[in-house]
Amino acid sequence: MVSKTEETQLNRLENQVDNGGGGAWEYLCLVRKLKVRRSEKVLKHGLSILNDPKKRSALGSEEWTLYEQVAIAAMDCQCLDVAKDCVKVLQKKFPESKRVGRLEGMLLEAKGSWAEAEKAYSSLLEDNPLDQVIHKRRVAMAKAQGNISGAIEWLNKYLEIFMADHDAWRELAEIYVSLQMYKQAAFCYEELILSQPTVPLYHLAYADVLYTIGGLESLQTAKKYYASTIDLTGGKNTRALLGICLCTSAIAQLSKGRNKEDKESPELQSLAATALEKDYKQRAADKLGLLTSALRSLKI
Repeated sequence: MVSKTEETQLNRLENQVDNGGGGAWEYLCLVRKLKVRRSEKVLKHGLSILNDPKKRSALGSEEWTLYEQVAIAAMDCQCLDVAKDCVKVLQKKFPESKRVGRLEGMLLEAKGSWAEAEKAYSSLLEDNPLDQVIHKRRVAMAKAQGNISGAIEWLNKYLEIFMADHDAWRELAEIYVSLQMYKQAAFCYEELILSQPTVPLYHLAYADVLYTIGGLESLQTAKKYYASTIDLTGGKNTRALLGICLCTSAIAQLSKGRNKEDKESPELQSLAATALEKDYKQRAADKLGLLTSALRSLKI
């Protein structure tokens, strides 16, 4: 996750380089450090260094890192001839390198040669079954072909090996949600909450999924996780506040005719509704009437 300070620094350096103020190498290093994709700029400024023998030789061993960076950027921009040239240089310098082998597989992907790319990745995994990058490339390749069931299969296999990869759990959860496989998505978010219990985004997403599943038990649990989201964000998450109100209304409908013990105290939803109205007054006063009408329809 790139912080605002880092993004500001990157944008400032990018403008400087674009306007001829120098600092191309520093910009490329920062892009690499922050792991952001600014492929057109990387391709342009990277080639300006690689095509200048004096600048290129001044990099020392970092020259090969730049070739790799430019190759990936060229693939993103579909400049496949440039990518091919960069990969050839790296192949010549590092003929037995598995890292270069990954680039070869990515180049085959960029060309749309899916079967050849899969063959290349399978060969690399035989030598190193724990290569995370190649496992992720398989997922990306399945998604690029529109093979969502294949992406799910590869992600599940990946997570059997790398269970602590939060990004992979989140990606799998989002795929399940897109397919309306909410119980499977809920399991993914449970894993994320177990490993990172203080991240409000996971509590909120889990609550959304449970609310969508419906049923008294799921709604009651969803309400608890909307409440924990509010707690973790200092009461500043509008979606979670509205989630409390929606859950309360749905639970009330399902609890009709039940014992009083099954019914919940109205205190929490009253606080959530008050917080929502205050938030709308400050940030969207013109929409306050719509909110009031919506809350009234929920009988809150």
